[in-house]
Amino acid sequence: MPRIVMKFGGTSMAGIERIRHVAQLVEREAEEGNEVLVVVSAMAGETDRLVQFCKEAAASHDPTEYDVVVASGEQVTAGLLAMTLQNMGRKARSFMGWQLVRASGVHGNARVDKVESDLLSEALTGGTICVIPGFQGATEDGRLATLGRGGSDTSAVAIAAGVGADRCDIYTDVDGVYTTDPRIVPKASKLAQVTFEEMLELAGAGAKVLQVRSVGLAMRENLPLRVLSAFEDKTGTEVVAQLGEDMERTAIAGIAADRNEARVTLTGIADETGSLAKAIAPLAEAAIPVDMIVHAATQGVGKSDLNFTVPRAQLAKALALLEARKDELGFEGIKSDDRVAKVSIVGVGLRSDPALASLMFETLAERRINIAAASTGEIRASVLIDENDVELAVRALHKAYGLDDDNQGN
Repeated sequence: MPRIVMKFGGTSMAGIERIRHVAQLVEREAEEGNEVLVVVSAMAGETDRLVQFCKEAAASHDPTEYDVVVASGEQVTAGLLAMTLQNMGRKARSFMGWQLVRASGVHGNARVDKVESDLLSEALTGGTICVIPGFQGATEDGRLATLGRGGSDTSAVAIAAGVGADRCDIYTDVDGVYTTDPRIVPKASKLAQVTFEEMLELAGAGAKVLQVRSVGLAMRENLPLRVLSAFEDKTGTEVVAQLGEDMERTAIAGIAADRNEARVTLTGIADETGSLAKAIAPLAEAAIPVDMIVHAATQGVGKSDLNFTVPRAQLAKALALLEARKDELGFEGIKSDDRVAKVSIVGVGLRSDPALASLMFETLAERRINIAAASTGEIRASVLIDENDVELAVRALHKAYGLDDDNQGN
């Protein structure tokens, strides 16, 4: 029998009526002869409510107890869905993440090490629908640990890989992966297929459909994903290792924008071997991601400037860390700008056609959009621009790469 994992996000589980609807979708898959595992998120807004309780209880709280609190939302929805399926006459039961997922690392952002699949396989063989709370696992010493915001996607992919599932379906409030955000470009079109590499880059560049870690794990395990709507019966988007031979598509898969960016500039750094590594080290130690690095040395002066971006939410922490070690790191000044955004083009065509990246720069220049920094990779090119220019940039690039669907947004 085919074995599938269905993952439902917070909006899909927001109340009993929506849980009943999810139960009907699950029942449909079971009636088609599939062995079904369901991974659920907490009800929309519930995790934020629980996080606020933690802050009110203790501003500086124990991260292990924080995990105990914030993981409870998924346990509630798992139990409610199992009850609903039982009430429909289905054989179903809920499990707890600590029974199945072995995790390690930092509490609040743990990583999955292993999935204990024996319990699940036994239940599936007996015809039981398995309902599992996402976002959580247990450490080696038996403490509950959460996987970070959006971690239910990672849970679903890890469990699917652990039980040898044939595919993992991610149900969201959108009906697939689009060439860009349809709220910015109404003529954005839905992709029938996207490669793991492209989806990984789109997610990393700001697309919110799938969590980056879940895509990376699916790519490593070569596990097919589908992105589907929990509310509309429409064909979704397949995330696959390689596009089908009959799949016609432009060389660029999509345009992504990320407003969660802040720019940091360190001035007067000694122009010597190892200075760049030393300057970034405090941020690496604090697990603050650094992107869009531009290092410019001034000839004959022996000094250089270093520009890079960090997540906007972590700007204050980054600045404090750098200021505290200013003398050790050897820079003269520090500036920041939290009014910037990153816009990226993603597509496998960038591997073979350098003109695609050039078109990006030309298009933005025509719209008089200033580029503060740029970076390129194998299948992604990104620019840093003023946050007020984001929508203009996305619309212009979407049109320039021939991604507009003239049958949409009319």
